[in-house]
Amino acid sequence: MKTKSFFYSILLAVLLSSCSSYKKIPYFQNIDRSKPSREVISNYSPVTIQPGDILGISVSSLNPEASAVFNYNLNTVTGLNYAVQNNPVLGYLVDQQGNIQLPLIGDMKVSGIPVSEARKQIQTKLLTYLKEPVVNIRMLNFKVSVIGDVLRPGVYEVQNEKITLPEAIGLAGDLNITALRENVMLIREQDGNRQYIPIDLTSKDLFNSPWYYLKNNDVIYIQPGRTKYATVDRSYRSLSLVLSALSIVAIVLTRNY
Repeated sequence: MKTKSFFYSILLAVLLSSCSSYKKIPYFQNIDRSKPSREVISNYSPVTIQPGDILGISVSSLNPEASAVFNYNLNTVTGLNYAVQNNPVLGYLVDQQGNIQLPLIGDMKVSGIPVSEARKQIQTKLLTYLKEPVVNIRMLNFKVSVIGDVLRPGVYEVQNEKITLPEAIGLAGDLNITALRENVMLIREQDGNRQYIPIDLTSKDLFNSPWYYLKNNDVIYIQPGRTKYATVDRSYRSLSLVLSALSIVAIVLTRNY
């Protein structure tokens, strides 16, 4: 009877431990899932241009020959212009003073403003030289990095001007089951400063957080849990034991011959 009671106690402890661990797995746990809900988005702000960004600028107008100077393609870096090979859109590198150098216009300050505002300013300046100019701008080197305990860690290019933290994690194939969801680390460099921001993916508060929308060159680090370490450690130990046993067998066989 004592043996059976002990067995049930162990089984109950394992079940309770499993339930406790599962509670840490789901994302956004404090969302009311019993009914549809809605909230106003108040934490989004457009990505602002920073030194080191590369802007793809294309210009069209009623004077195609005049606007063509903005759209020629290079295969090498020339001055402040960064050319993207096999890309019809020329990239302009934002220097450390926050300027780009445009034909006809010259140096122009663009750092600290959204891409949409830079487009308007360039279009206004071009009215002096072009008839009804149309300017399109895209950030060519917008990327985020996702590293740590995810399916596909790596650096991911962003085609749009907006990406959220959950979207970036989705690009990396989602967190592994062993990852810590309550202590994700966002690393951001901006205006000469580096920030380390802890984020809890189990809370819906992330949706209203200033860190929900990512910026260029953000790094997301997913820390593995102790379970991950224990599993890997056991695998290495088992492999080491197997290799040791094989070595002993090989030595014995060699001596017998």
